[in-house]
Amino acid sequence: MKFGLDRLLAEPELRTPLQGKRVALLAHPASVTKDLTHSLDALIDAGVNISAAFGPQHGLRGDKQDNMMESPDYDDPVHGIPVFSLYGEVRRPTGQMMDTFDIMLVDLQDLGCRIYTFITTLLYVLEAAAEHGKQVWVLDRPNPAGRPVEGLTLRPGWESFVGAGPLPMRHGLTLGELGQWFVDKMRLDVDYRVVEMEGYDPEAAPGFGWPLNDRIWINPSPNAPNLWMARAYAGTVMLEGTTLSEGRGTTRPLELLGAPDLDARALAQEMRRLAPQWLDGCLMRECTFEPTFHKHVGRLCHGVHIHPEGPHYDHSAFKPWRLQSLAFKAVRNLNPDYELWRDFPYEYVHDKLAIDVINGSPLLREWVDDRGARPEDLERLARHDERAWEDERRPYLRY
Repeated sequence: MKFGLDRLLAEPELRTPLQGKRVALLAHPASVTKDLTHSLDALIDAGVNISAAFGPQHGLRGDKQDNMMESPDYDDPVHGIPVFSLYGEVRRPTGQMMDTFDIMLVDLQDLGCRIYTFITTLLYVLEAAAEHGKQVWVLDRPNPAGRPVEGLTLRPGWESFVGAGPLPMRHGLTLGELGQWFVDKMRLDVDYRVVEMEGYDPEAAPGFGWPLNDRIWINPSPNAPNLWMARAYAGTVMLEGTTLSEGRGTTRPLELLGAPDLDARALAQEMRRLAPQWLDGCLMRECTFEPTFHKHVGRLCHGVHIHPEGPHYDHSAFKPWRLQSLAFKAVRNLNPDYELWRDFPYEYVHDKLAIDVINGSPLLREWVDDRGARPEDLERLARHDERAWEDERRPYLRY
C-alpha cells in the first residue's frame, strides 16, 4: 500500500498544482516515506519548492519529551528554511507565518484519539488558511486504532487544545477524513484537498488500521512507541489526569497503569467483578514497574499492563476507554478516599480538572465518584454518543 506522501512523490501529476507555488510542510518525526526518508527531505529532493516548515507538539524532529514543553522557531540547518513551532509561543499560525507559503502540506501520523493534539493543530491550520486564502492538503496516513468508535462526545464549552470539537474519544477517522469533517462542521471556506492512500483497508487483519509487516512504526510523539500503545491510548491517556502512573519513564508508556499504593491483584479482581465484558479483546496482566521520570519516579509501582496484541486480540471487542474507566471505578470501590484526580494545569487549562478536560466534560469523573453508579449507567451514556457519531462520520469515510 501507499500512504499519501508516497503517492505524491511517485505520481508527478499529483504534484502539478504545486508547480510555481511556495509550499509549506507540517510534519513530525513519523512523517517518513516507506524507506524512512523524512518528508521534508523527500519533497525537496522531488523538486517541491518548500519555503517553510511547521512542527506540532514535540517539534518537527521530535525534540521535546513531555507535555507542555514548548519548541522554539529555528532555521533548518540543512535546507535553510524557517521552521515554525505550533507548540511554542503560539498554537495557531500567525499572519507572518501564513505569508511564507501558498499551499500547506500536512503529513502527520495521528493516533485516532480526540485528545492527540495534532488534530487540533490541523483545525487551527484550516481556520488560518480560510482566513488568509491558503490551500491545505493532507497527505493521508492510516489511523492505527482503526475504525471502532468509543467514548463520550466532548460537550459544548469544553473545547481545548486536547478537544478540538464534538468528537468521541476514539473517532475512527484518518486525518484526511477528519480534516473534511472540520471544514464542514466549522463551515470553513478553505481549499482543502486529501491525497488519499492506495491499497488501504482499515478492516484487514492483523493490523486493523496499521499495515503490519509492510511499514515500520516510527514514534509520532516520544511516548508513542508502538502499535499496541496506539490501540490502548484512547483509554490510557486518561491516566494523565490522575495520580496513577501511565508508565511514562518506562519502556511501555501508556500501556500500563499503577501506583506504589495499589494492590494490583485486588484491582484486577474488582475490574473483573464489575464488568468482565469491558475487558474483552485483550489480555490484562498484573505487573510492577519503576518509572525513571515523571509520576512516582524511582518508586516501585503495582498495577496492570494492557496487551491489545497477539492471538488474544479482538479488534472489534477491545474497548480501551471502557477498560480504563473500569480501572478508575475499581480503585474508587476499593478505597473510596483514594486521591485519584490530579489537580494541575493541563494543556494550558487552569480552571478545570485535568480528567474533565481530557474527557470533554465531567461526566466520566462523576460516574467514577458516584458510589451508586454502575457500569451499565456509563454504557448507556457512551452508546448514545457512539451511535450518533457513527451516523455523523459515515459520509466522511474514504476507505
